[in-house]
Amino acid sequence: MKRISFLLAATIAIASPVAAQQSTPPAHAHFAVGPQYDTTHVYVPVADFDQFVSSFAATFGGKPNPGGTFQVTPTPSKTRSQLVITPAGTVSVFGFVTPIPAPFGEERVGYLVNDMDGAVAAARAAGAERVVETFPDPIGRDTLVRWPGGSVMQLYWHTKAPSYPAPQTIPENRIYMTGDSADRFVAAWRRFANARLISDKQMPGDALGQPGKAWREIRLESGYGKTTVLVTDGALVWPYGREKTGYAVPDLDATLEKAKTAGVTLLVAPHVAGERRSAMVEFPGGYIAEIHESAKG
Repeated sequence: MKRISFLLAATIAIASPVAAQQSTPPAHAHFAVGPQYDTTHVYVPVADFDQFVSSFAATFGGKPNPGGTFQVTPTPSKTRSQLVITPAGTVSVFGFVTPIPAPFGEERVGYLVNDMDGAVAAARAAGAERVVETFPDPIGRDTLVRWPGGSVMQLYWHTKAPSYPAPQTIPENRIYMTGDSADRFVAAWRRFANARLISDKQMPGDALGQPGKAWREIRLESGYGKTTVLVTDGALVWPYGREKTGYAVPDLDATLEKAKTAGVTLLVAPHVAGERRSAMVEFPGGYIAEIHESAKG
């Protein structure tokens, strides 16, 4: 799915052209352009669109880019769409005014790549499958891929790249899986993204609202940012498993106070979860997110 900022490339400042369809991208990049171009895809009812955008910006800072109504799928549809860039991470917001064509809406995040054909080939070789074959748009190309375990992500390429500041903190892509697929996903993602294993450990059930029920946490980092795999038996308590992204902030209490003022609902009160102090919130329109700070000693 095409994120709004790139659909609006004609109306906002852009940087120099991306190396067009590089056949030999830098080995360390592994097709990734940078985490500031990785955005969580947020689908909200169109009636809640403006309130979600304003509440997200008010909670994390930053500001929305200009928005509009576009066709962002390869088949006919229309959606309001807008990019919200904050120091804690970026979201692409979609409020469809027509029915949403399948399979759009399943993808959790979009990653900008510097070589679309190379990235798709590498993803497939690593074990991913295309959910939508690569399709053109007026300023680039897009595809959706599904990884072992079912996680769907967008890969996209553009003839010109926008210029966004690096986030102050890099958000984490939070992927829940059972033991049946977690190791296969991790192996596939590490192969594709050249991801580094940061940690792989057992966590207390309290961190997911189930005291006494341990689970496994795998943290990875790559040119695509941070990925956290939460390996459970799949029997989760609400709202765990509904969030796509975890946002790191310097002061959790101050952030939650801003969120409350902006109309965001606190779902899980702040609590210590391993090396972090964490909370869960729900934004207008139903978007659920984890927010955390480093646990104070």
